Amino acid sequence: MKRKVHLVAAVLALLFLAVFWSSTVVAELFLSAAAVATVKQAIAWALLGFVPVMAVTGASGFSMGGKSKHPTITAKRKRMPVIGGIGLLVLAPAAVFLAQRAQAGVFDGVFYGVQALELVAGAVNLVLIGRNFRDGWNMRRRKRSSD
Repeated sequence: MKRKVHLVAAVLALLFLAVFWSSTVVAELFLSAAAVATVKQAIAWALLGFVPVMAVTGASGFSMGGKSKHPTITAKRKRMPVIGGIGLLVLAPAAVFLAQRAQAGVFDGVFYGVQALELVAGAVNLVLIGRNFRDGWNMRRRKRSSD
């Protein structure tokens, strides 16, 4: 059961982040300022789902990994604090800040600077979560083939 919870949470976390990142890029490149504001507001509200999904992913992963010294589990365990730190210290505050600025119609240098930081941090987290997902999938495949 724990594995299924972890898998669902990990898939949702990856999807949330991918949708946040891609919707931001599409809105900024191709849509109006009003659409950008709508996207930014939606992302800020979606944090109410994203943050718990990330917490469940991390908690279930740490629980399943236990005190294992397996190199793949160790690598996943080392990535999680970075992923969480970027999420809590950069992505969540940036999402709220950008939503507030966009709703106020303030699309200035500060907005775009924070937007750039958010996109870079989001891309880093996508890569790190993707690596954790890949490693978890490979561990699952190896376990199944050895059964």
